[in-house]
Amino acid sequence: MRCPYCGNHDTQVKDSRPTEDSNAIRRRRVCSACGGRFTTFERVQLRELIVSKKSGRKVPFDREKLNRSIKTALRKREVDAEAADRMISGVVRRLESIGDAEVTSEQIGHLVMEGLKELDDVAFVRFASVYKNFSKADDFKSFLSKLDADSLDDE
Repeated sequence: MRCPYCGNHDTQVKDSRPTEDSNAIRRRRVCSACGGRFTTFERVQLRELIVSKKSGRKVPFDREKLNRSIKTALRKREVDAEAADRMISGVVRRLESIGDAEVTSEQIGHLVMEGLKELDDVAFVRFASVYKNFSKADDFKSFLSKLDADSLDDE
């Protein structure tokens, strides 16, 4: 594993343990050149996923990109980081279990919206505003009123 500080390829694992949800191994590493310490995560990957974009372009699935977009939606919200990580792992597992190596950006967005709705309402609306490309305040109003109508139907 390459050191993120100095780029040296000689690093040693000092501690390994499973994450709380046991879906990954957390490894503490130390660089033999600069002494820098960092953490890596090892996860099972069932298959290589390809994302089919609305434009027709196909790109490899990037868990870190998904992580960044969800963390952006959750910024300054009091949501447990491990709960967010469990939600992200759940989305990835569901995508991998679809059966196809190719998933659409709409499928990803839908699964993220489901997860965020359970996790935090404000983050859900933040993500929806980007995912559904809100351009004016009325877009928020109509989305929220539809959301309220849907929640009344559930009762």
